[in-house]
Formats: sequence, structure tokens, C-alpha cells
Amino acid sequence: MNQALIQQKIYEIRGHKIMLDYDLADLYEVPTKVLNQALKRNISRFPEDFVFRLTKEEYNNLRSQIVTLRSGGHGTHSKYNPYAFTEHGVTMLASILKSEKAVQMNIAIVRAFITLRQFALQYKELADEIQEIKRTVGNHGEQLGKIYAAIEALLTEKEEQKSWDERERIGFK
Repeated sequence: MNQALIQQKIYEIRGHKIMLDYDLADLYEVPTKVLNQALKRNISRFPEDFVFRLTKEEYNNLRSQIVTLRSGGHGTHSKYNPYAFTEHGVTMLASILKSEKAVQMNIAIVRAFITLRQFALQYKELADEIQEIKRTVGNHGEQLGKIYAAIEALLTEKEEQKSWDERERIGFK
């Protein structure tokens, strides 16, 4: 499975990177109902930081952001809001969905989460470096201003000396 396709199904809610139950069901090639039944039978393996149900407001906000949700698509006539699985919850799903497809897909999904985390770390490092450059350049700007002022003072002084040297002298030559 293409990692870019999996990454498109990873959203951020409540400060967690999550995947929705119906997206996981599609990837695992099982009905969403089967995935959720397996979750309910093994709920003790899924604490709140592994899986949680979206509120109606969260789901509506998310649906407005997801371009692929069209009329007739996932959740159009759903009675319940979807479950949101964090990276740890997705990993735990592998232990309750035993099919070979589920295992292979789980590996691909975990790799997608890892790639996103690495990207986020690189982005943070880059942002920190940019802040350091801004701080350094800010100091340099002040220092360059002083240097320019000193150069201008020297040039003005030189111009004044030049005008004294160019005037016609009185006296013997």
C-alpha cells in the first residue's frame, strides 16, 4: 500500500495523530462493523489514549476538512460518530485482527506514523534554526547600523578635509 495514501488518512484531533475506524476497516479490508465489534470485545486493551469516540462537533469539523467524504460516502448516514485510533491503538489492532492482510497493513500504517513523526521533528529543527538565524541577524542589523554610521562619519570628515585642501592658499608658493 502506498504510504502517501495512508498518510492522507491520518488526522490530528485532541493533540493526537489518529485514524478513523472506517478508514482502518477499508485498509484492513473488513467491514467497519466487524472492526468495531472486535474493538468492543477487547476494549480492555484500548485505554483512552489508544482509542476514543469523536464528539459530534469534532466529527463535523473533520468532515468539513476531508475532501474525500462526499454524499453517499463514509459516515453519511451513520448513527454513531467514528472511533479515532491513535498510533498505539492502531498497533493494538494488529493483536485482535489476525488476518495476514491486517498484519501487513498494520506494518504499513505504523511506518506512515513514523514517517510523519520524523517529518515533524525535522520541521521543528528547521523552525528552531530559522529562529536562531533571525535572532543572529537581528543583532547583526544593529551592529551593521553602527558600522554604517561610523563609515558615514569618516566619509563626511574626509569630505571636510578635502574642501580645506582644495581652497586657494594665501601666502608664498
